[in-house]
Amino acid sequence: MAALRNVLFIMVDQLRWDHVGAYGGSPVPTPHIDALARRGALLRHAFVQGPVCGPSRMSYYTGRYVASHGARWNRVPLSAAQWTLGDYLRPLGLRATLAGKSHVLPDTAALDRAGIEIESERGALLREGGFSPIERFDGHSPPDARSGYADFLRAAGYAGSDPWNDYVVAVQAEDGSVRSGWSMRNAHLPARVRAEHSETAYLTDRAVDFITASAGESWCLHLSYVKPHWPYVAPAPYHAMFRGAPQRPTVKAAHERHDAHPVVRAFQQHEESRNFADDAIAAHVKPTYMGLVAQLDAALGRVFAALQDSGQARDTLVVFCADHGDMLGDHWLGEKELFYEAAVRVPLIVADPRAAADATRGQVLAPLAEAIDVLPTILDSLGVDLAQHSHRLEGRSLLPLLHGRDVPWRDAVFSEADYAFRAARWTLGRAPGECRGTMVRTARWKYVDWEGFRPQLFDLQNDPDELVDLGADPPPAVAQEMRARLLQWSLAHKNRTTTGDAEVEERTEAVKRHGIQIGVW
Repeated sequence: MAALRNVLFIMVDQLRWDHVGAYGGSPVPTPHIDALARRGALLRHAFVQGPVCGPSRMSYYTGRYVASHGARWNRVPLSAAQWTLGDYLRPLGLRATLAGKSHVLPDTAALDRAGIEIESERGALLREGGFSPIERFDGHSPPDARSGYADFLRAAGYAGSDPWNDYVVAVQAEDGSVRSGWSMRNAHLPARVRAEHSETAYLTDRAVDFITASAGESWCLHLSYVKPHWPYVAPAPYHAMFRGAPQRPTVKAAHERHDAHPVVRAFQQHEESRNFADDAIAAHVKPTYMGLVAQLDAALGRVFAALQDSGQARDTLVVFCADHGDMLGDHWLGEKELFYEAAVRVPLIVADPRAAADATRGQVLAPLAEAIDVLPTILDSLGVDLAQHSHRLEGRSLLPLLHGRDVPWRDAVFSEADYAFRAARWTLGRAPGECRGTMVRTARWKYVDWEGFRPQLFDLQNDPDELVDLGADPPPAVAQEMRARLLQWSLAHKNRTTTGDAEVEERTEAVKRHGIQIGVW
């Protein structure tokens, strides 16, 4: 079977799997994403290796578990020793081109030790995690010198030194006053930027230009959208599109507050969780989140049209996924980081245009998939011999499943969390190195081992909403089986790199100084 020429690797920041129409029950119509699912196959049970941006993305980019690549939270650099997508593509004469967010933090200490100038060609690749950006914009702070977005905004008439804060994440009130989009109370108001100049539209423009200009060449584009991640601000008309429309009900029960697991209870005390715990606030924010999803879907329609119109769709593997979900008030929580399905489960659609994939085209596939499967899937589609890299790659190519082959497959997935950088650590009185959690999930059971605390256990067959935590008194046979699975997994993936306590404290202070606002009402 001939290898494909191109790869379009689409990632969406903080997109819940149940807000994609093809998964059923979405409160938001997503016709273009659904059409992609009909052209390919949808993985019903796909999970990230860490339910927070940095660790999850580094697992996508390396094909390795968090314990192996070592970037265990957003402020931890990716080791320069790790191979990423770009390293695997370079021998093929391909670049891993980036448009949007990567969340890669460079391993500057390693570059200094090796005497590699960060502005050199090799240093620039390592700084960008192996990507060659046509646009690098992570979306949660003003675009820096690596991004052209600020200049684009000024050229479009949005004057000022910081048009992102002044227009993109600022909103216009009914009385004409300008308010901060960082405050969720303003989520119903339109952004001061027009939809055609928003972050989603800008990244789409760059992607369409790249795809159109690359016709006749081989390429790999990582199109990485920054929305619907907070701040919850949408431009007109998307800000009001779902006001008054039905929302997905918040999944929570009163006993989850009173009898919560200690780590969950600590997260419930974070500001974003306290706000989302208020039903009125959650109901106020959700329509904006839904509008951002609708805008994303419309933008992807343009991308897919460019692929088709340029005659490249028949030669291009398309992967659509998210780096994690969003709690949106489920279980009295905001944000992500814990192992509930709303955060750790993600949409994953793979469209292989070759005839071999006709066996599953338009189907929903049940096998358990992990984020680390995306990299080997991409390499496999391009004809790379995966056996040569089996010592590094911990994921598996999904192509045998898409091609209808009966192959042995995993019966459990794993994910990791580290809350050392979060206020929950201080609430619980934990040292930086004592804040780890590991999830193992099978078709029926989800078991979470929290360092220093009792486990969590959910029977997903009888409790799909994860409202009853059996971890305080688990069925002995189930607990034994799940602990054995975790032990076997940890022994197989024990090449853990760590960040020292002093580094955690230093980087936590940097987070404070940066002034990141999460869940402000």
